[in-house]
Amino acid sequence: MMRSMSIHNKKGQGISINVIIIAAIALLVLVILSIIFTGRMGIFSHQVNSCSAKGGQCFDISGSSCSDASGGKYTLPYPLVKCETEGETCCLPGK
Repeated sequence: MMRSMSIHNKKGQGISINVIIIAAIALLVLVILSIIFTGRMGIFSHQVNSCSAKGGQCFDISGSSCSDASGGKYTLPYPLVKCETEGETCCLPGK
């Protein structure tokens, strides 16, 4: 009778350990996925917010306009997007 009781107790402990191991693996997977997507989202948002992604080009328009700097091809300044070179402005093509 004692032997069957100890086997029953071991099975109960085995289920608890399995649940803990599965939960730990699931937590590890969630942490890895969050690290991957956090890094990727930073890259994605940088590309979306670039001047070229908006269809524009960066020009130094100090003392002039987008149209003058680009020879008339880009006419609309888009200051919400930062250019890589300091002092340049993103210019978008006119409609």
